[in-house]
Amino acid sequence: MSTTRKRLFIKTYGCQMNVYDSERMKDVLTPLGYESSDTPDGADLVILNTCHIREKAAEKVYSELGRLRPLKDEKAASGGMTIAVAGCVAQAEGAEIMRRAPVVDLVVGPQTYHKLPELIAQAHRAKGEALDTEFEVEDKFDKLGSDRQVEGYSAFVTVQEGCDKFCTFCVVPYTRGAEWSRPVDQIIAEIRALAAKGIREVTLLGQNVNAFHGAPPSGREADGAWGLGQLVRHVALIGGIERIRFTTSHPRDMDEDLIQAFADTPKLMPYFHLPVQSGSDTILKAMNRQHVAADYLATIARLREVRPDIAISGDMIVGFPGETDADFEATMELVRQVNYASCFSFKYSKRPGTPGAAMFNQIDEGVKSQRLAALQALLDSQQVAFNESMIGKTLPVLFEKPGRLDGQLHGRSPYLQSVHVDGPAELIGQIAEVAIETASRNALSGRLVGTKRSAA
Repeated sequence: MSTTRKRLFIKTYGCQMNVYDSERMKDVLTPLGYESSDTPDGADLVILNTCHIREKAAEKVYSELGRLRPLKDEKAASGGMTIAVAGCVAQAEGAEIMRRAPVVDLVVGPQTYHKLPELIAQAHRAKGEALDTEFEVEDKFDKLGSDRQVEGYSAFVTVQEGCDKFCTFCVVPYTRGAEWSRPVDQIIAEIRALAAKGIREVTLLGQNVNAFHGAPPSGREADGAWGLGQLVRHVALIGGIERIRFTTSHPRDMDEDLIQAFADTPKLMPYFHLPVQSGSDTILKAMNRQHVAADYLATIARLREVRPDIAISGDMIVGFPGETDADFEATMELVRQVNYASCFSFKYSKRPGTPGAAMFNQIDEGVKSQRLAALQALLDSQQVAFNESMIGKTLPVLFEKPGRLDGQLHGRSPYLQSVHVDGPAELIGQIAEVAIETASRNALSGRLVGTKRSAA
């Protein structure tokens, strides 16, 4: 193991899976002597862990690389700076990045970042030419192992990668590859190690996490692949883990066993993120979502039947090619019926290489903006109403860190809301009962009424 300490700066774009990947990159690089830095100034290694979902994602990366060039020039006389581009932009445009941005020393896709040590060595030998964007998911997790550096009391754990759905607006199948699930034993080993380090809440991640079909525990191959419901119940048995979440799901992959997990697994939090993207069957078909609005609403109704306190979150896209006023109104009506606790909403943006980018009837940007404003006004009112419905209730809150004010604590409710209370620092890392007194769009506040100590 290297004893020379070097500085590492990672800038993470996009989803929770990229957050997880950045954490694992740190794990891979720590034995080489790298210590995390909060800024790129003077760093020995800078990694841009990129996301390719939104429009102009690649251009944002090139802009950031332009800002890094002077820092690299300054560092040249004192050992040099290595710059890497990782993640989905790297996967989609690796060769172009190497051609267009000479400041980049290496490019690594999301399935090969476990090879960072050898790629760094290769880049140094080749004076800035190392590229690896192969799809080797299984090998990646085998090499990463279960030992992780962690901070705080919540952690992400990737259990599934890739996507076979090929929605016409999305680049994920091209940047993350086909759906693949980690073996159950491997996931459990990672979560047990996290619990031993004080983690109390885990969020199981996947591009389509409810498509999980992992190999069963050792010696039980005859049982066939496990679904996500089985995995959740198994994770719930791990000592020290008190809260379980998962994201992101696809409506087509919801099954009754997973729905029942919300009913029979108290550690599974009553907050479910299920993107729908549109309330119009015509637009859903054009998007290749492989479900209709009624299917989505039926799933939500079933979830609320088995878990009446469940809160629903989602994703919406407005202005998809061909979307009429009637199609948009169908989206608004679906939102009214679901009554979201929170929801992410976006204007459709073309992603190069996707079918949607080549479709006729692209929507005017002004129309998109008007529709998005109307949708977000409705969603904001629902989120405020949901938060205000917490006033007068007592919620178990996992406290994660000190608040901004002296004597204040910051935690998360079962519904993922930020909660602020005055309380002793010893409660950080514990779950305590909080009587909610006030609510805003983004947070709750209240007073401590009791504590429930987390398992050691």
